[in-house]
Amino acid sequence: MERTHIERFDTIIVGAGQAGLSAGSYLRKTGRSFVILDAHDRVGDNWRERYDSLRLFTPAYAVSLPGWPFPARGFTTPLKDEMADYLEAYATHLELPVRTGVRVDGIRREGDTYVVTAGGRRLEATDVIVASGAHREPRVPALARELDPSIVQLHSAEYRNPSQLRDGGVLVVGAGNSGADISLEVASTHPTWLAGRIPGSIPFDIDTGFSRHVAFRVVRFLFVHVLTLRTPMGRRKRKDAMSHGMALVRVKPRWLDAAGVRQVGKVVAVQDGLPVLEDGQVLDVANVIWCTGFRHDLSWIDLPIFDESGSPMHERGVVTSEPGLYFVGLPFQFALASDLIPGVARDARYVVKRLLERDRTSRSEELHVERVSSPG
Repeated sequence: MERTHIERFDTIIVGAGQAGLSAGSYLRKTGRSFVILDAHDRVGDNWRERYDSLRLFTPAYAVSLPGWPFPARGFTTPLKDEMADYLEAYATHLELPVRTGVRVDGIRREGDTYVVTAGGRRLEATDVIVASGAHREPRVPALARELDPSIVQLHSAEYRNPSQLRDGGVLVVGAGNSGADISLEVASTHPTWLAGRIPGSIPFDIDTGFSRHVAFRVVRFLFVHVLTLRTPMGRRKRKDAMSHGMALVRVKPRWLDAAGVRQVGKVVAVQDGLPVLEDGQVLDVANVIWCTGFRHDLSWIDLPIFDESGSPMHERGVVTSEPGLYFVGLPFQFALASDLIPGVARDARYVVKRLLERDRTSRSEELHVERVSSPG
């Protein structure tokens, strides 16, 4: 039997996206030993693997992570590959100890030590920061299996561009930001239907000069500082955001109308291999793109930290029931911006601060025990 190799660190960070790298940027100043593990082949692949036309909502001046600015003019909005390359360069510039191609498959506790497993690897640490995000597994409704096999089916995580589609109609299921983006794109080459309720849209065009210079600053202030768990407005917004999703940011419903996208109700059934809408209409389409979100997949954490819905129980990312376990980058971890680039660094800084406070308390207690137990 092959012997498992064991490595020991003060802290292990799971995930090398913007959340994990932000946490690493604060840890590197502390002198603690740590490692950042990521399942992708390259830092930034979580952005590279998204659809080709994706452009960030956030201007370059607000994209920068702690310690190194994003290398672009302040009011441009980066493409997804530019963001990916920035994250990779950021990790290199700050000399963060990132290991790619390492998929963590378990976290458990043995005494005061956390054990992180990844295939045949065993890594041990006093603290673990989970920064992999809660949205890991594409979610597709069960009725997708009943559709005619000739229909091309893609989840938004698999969609790259219209060249993947067959000739004929396209049904985009899910009217959030990804669904609106993709339906607007494919409508230029295919008859397109967008199924689902649009959760509202912001009242201005984010790509105008006024929006990037003025309106975005107001929105960022609201998302980061007002809509938080500290305010009644923020707590109400959290419930709404978790149940209804975020309003459309770039695309406007009138743009969809102008492009010929037909907005329809929910998909509720399948008839003769074709999707059926809630009004009974059967759509004869050749393609279905599921923009139906992702499942919370944290089942690889073998610790009793989840509520009835399967979400981790924490206070601003600190798991009080499991001292030494932390999260960064969860949706509405503290504010509406917590899983967005403008908000993730603040949460990372807070979590690392709490981690260090716990470490100092533990060391002080150990020193006290040593002094009490020493003879003389």
